[in-house]
Amino acid sequence: MDQKSLKVLEYNKIIDLLATKASSSLGLKYIEELIPKPNYKEVKDMLEETSEAQGILIKRGHVNLGGIQDISDSVKRADIGAVLDPGSLLKISDNLRAARNLKRSLTPGEEEDFNYPIIQSLSNALYVYRDIEEEINNAIISEIEISDNASPTLRSIRRGILQKNQSIRSKLNSIISSTTYQKYLQDAIISVRGDRFVVPVKAEYRSQVSGIIHDQSSSGATLFIEPMSIVEMNNELRKLKLDEQEEIERILAELTKLVGEVAGDILSNQVILGKLDFAFAKGKLSLSMKAIEPILNEEKNINIKNGRHPLLDADKVVPNNIYLGEDFDTLVITGPNTGGKTVTIKTIGLFALMAQSGLHIPADYGSIMCVYDNVFADIGDEQSIEQSLSTFSSHMTKIVGILNEVTSDSLVIFDELGAGTDPVEGAALAIAILEDVNMEGAKCIATTHYSELKNYALTKDRVENAAVEFDVNTLSPTYKLLIGVPGKSNAFEISRKLGLRDDIIDRAKEFINTDNIELEDVLQNVEKNRIKAEQEKEEAERLKKEIEEVKAEYDRKLEKLSISKEKMMEKARAEAFSITRQAKEEADNILKELRNMEMEMASKEKNKKIEALRKELADSMGNLQPSVKSMIVPKVSNKEIKDLKAGDEVKVITLNQDGTVVSVDKKKKEAVVQMGIMKMTLPFKALQMAQKEKKSIVTKSTRKIISSKSGSVKSEVDLRGMNLEEAIVEVDKYLDDACVAGLEIVTIIHGVGTGVLKKGLQDVLKKNKHVKSQRPGQYGEGGMGVTIVEIR
Repeated sequence: MDQKSLKVLEYNKIIDLLATKASSSLGLKYIEELIPKPNYKEVKDMLEETSEAQGILIKRGHVNLGGIQDISDSVKRADIGAVLDPGSLLKISDNLRAARNLKRSLTPGEEEDFNYPIIQSLSNALYVYRDIEEEINNAIISEIEISDNASPTLRSIRRGILQKNQSIRSKLNSIISSTTYQKYLQDAIISVRGDRFVVPVKAEYRSQVSGIIHDQSSSGATLFIEPMSIVEMNNELRKLKLDEQEEIERILAELTKLVGEVAGDILSNQVILGKLDFAFAKGKLSLSMKAIEPILNEEKNINIKNGRHPLLDADKVVPNNIYLGEDFDTLVITGPNTGGKTVTIKTIGLFALMAQSGLHIPADYGSIMCVYDNVFADIGDEQSIEQSLSTFSSHMTKIVGILNEVTSDSLVIFDELGAGTDPVEGAALAIAILEDVNMEGAKCIATTHYSELKNYALTKDRVENAAVEFDVNTLSPTYKLLIGVPGKSNAFEISRKLGLRDDIIDRAKEFINTDNIELEDVLQNVEKNRIKAEQEKEEAERLKKEIEEVKAEYDRKLEKLSISKEKMMEKARAEAFSITRQAKEEADNILKELRNMEMEMASKEKNKKIEALRKELADSMGNLQPSVKSMIVPKVSNKEIKDLKAGDEVKVITLNQDGTVVSVDKKKKEAVVQMGIMKMTLPFKALQMAQKEKKSIVTKSTRKIISSKSGSVKSEVDLRGMNLEEAIVEVDKYLDDACVAGLEIVTIIHGVGTGVLKKGLQDVLKKNKHVKSQRPGQYGEGGMGVTIVEIR
């Protein structure tokens, strides 16, 4: 792409806007390297990727890209055997967590409509190493602290350090509190110098306290002496700390080795995470611009519907319809200064560059764009003082370069073509340049003030006039582009509105070519007729819209009435069927009693009459029975019963009756259900398992759940890598589980960081009903990176 054209069309500002949407330096790298592509297939894939990202953001509301960082250098160092520091390992853990969370969030649920093949192909290629992630998180609390849980050896060493510290302090406390030593001491305190415990001794009593001098005060009045009685204990403490450091280095080396073994996969993740961050940045920009994916064609046609310049205020910019390439290849735009001509041609050029970069354009659905091999633009005054070039010369130098490089697949944009020189010669040159571009087969848009170019566009095939609208009454532009209408100069009309005498205006007209005056008059009549036609069209569209709204409202009411009528009829039939069924049951009982009473004397004829009576009752009830469709199809269970056997108690949803399963046909997914004296064959979807009454006491199964909960809930929860909102949700759930499990003391790991997560969690913990008290972690518990919580 022509670099000067990218600059004058302000493509770099679009890139800057896109950069603000990236979540990491990985995505930012792809944005900084983004340039318009001239290949149709590549552009189409890029636009589809943006549309998928936009669709996921709309469907999900948010895609968590937190934790993504550039860890390439650290991973490469681990690959060659260097030992990584805790901070680097934590960043690797954060990236592994981000990859895992992103892959999970982009995996659809069982019944979810989630089809985004380009984005999902990237997320499916992410490697997940939760074991390494957890190993790092269990071992490292912050960039400066390793957890006691990192290894049993480290836990044992630190326990020894704690005990040795207590022994030394106890010994020193006995020294400083003894009456013998009190007069020798400057203060009854214990101090530390060079990792060794000392006491402050007055200089004049140096000989009275045996030990090693480690420091003295600035005045020299106080000496910091390590008493001989604790020298060996300090030595042992020092040895334990060396052992601690050695064990920490071993742990870091072990964790680094785990990372090194999968370095290739982690580096692959880095590439994929960068591409996903880039894709979602494009999706976010599309949403913020209210942009759409243009329809791409290979015929070099564009049709922009209500296009808005992406760098102007969306609430103030005037949208325009612009088309080029189907009926004409060259568009000549005329109109007054500050009328919006330059903004219009910049919009077209910038839309072409954005679409070919895979970015959506701020226009209405149905807009069509194409792929050009190059976009050339000569816009603005580019005088060069150093090269002693005039405005005309600088423009002509740029135009010469364009004409040398233009092809039939290019888009050329000229602003004020031929300006800066003699009007007659400038107009002739402008026509010749447009002819050359037209003969080459390129698409071209040019703005001009020359009337000769209006005439050229009226008579030349594949060339069309356009104008920016100007309201003579208010003496201001409307910024609307009118294709097919040449612009008027409006100089005479504006002068008359401003108070210039009619005789001066008439005299001015005498100096203008008669043909030009006639053309201006024709344009004025055309403009009046166009405005009238536009008003009539708007009124017709308004009336059409009102009619459509009335019809839609009528259809809605008619449908609602139909549904209501059907529901009432079904309800009435169901009630009548229920009453009749009850009557039939009573009649059956009476007939049964009669048969029993007259069993001995019953004749064959009597039995026939009884059966006829039963059949008559059944037939009369059949007329009232609801349709199978109304009983079975509309009223089904949300969840189909998977396992059903004879003897199960079920509820028939269609009749709101309880029954017992007599037999089951699993192939047809049907069951014969006994309800009182009635048997029915029903599909599984029409059945629900009967609900048993809940007991108010704690059952054996409840106790079993509580018991299993208490065994599965850990005494700590790790919130590192989460934002405050995610952490609050996780803490609330964890405290509920911990309370059920009967834990008394729990540890919340939040890391040091900026302190925002820690402060926010402390405020939440104060209000939680399960929290009895909270305090910061002490040495050996995690320090400032954790909070210890006592459960009520």
